[in-house]
Amino acid sequence: MLPFEFVIDGPPVSQQARRRARLREWISKVKNEAESHWPEDELPVDDSVMVKITYFYENTPVDVDNISKPILDALKGMVFKDDSQVTDLLCRKRSLRDTIFEIPSDISLKLLIRENEFLLIVVQDAPDQEVFNG
Repeated sequence: MLPFEFVIDGPPVSQQARRRARLREWISKVKNEAESHWPEDELPVDDSVMVKITYFYENTPVDVDNISKPILDALKGMVFKDDSQVTDLLCRKRSLRDTIFEIPSDISLKLLIRENEFLLIVVQDAPDQEVFNG
């Protein structure tokens, strides 16, 4: 079922959030959104995966280094069995006002009509682990 991609309204909640209840709510929100797109009878993949997270923000973005862990926790057990399978992680943030989509896809067309902050999350097969290409 890879690649698997979905969009979730943001802003994300940082792994460093002081209010732990807020973090738990965010993880639950991500999990629920992913479940609504993951086929009901599909098992989690058991191969290595790459996860790409792009946070499109309006004003003041969350630090990019604190975004990924809650999202990986939400996907664990549904999309992949364990987050130890994540061999490659790309986490980035982009301004909603300054981003240009060069390659339109079904999902990017949906993104273009959004007006508020959101995250695009993509899980795909990991690149060849025996080759490092920088």
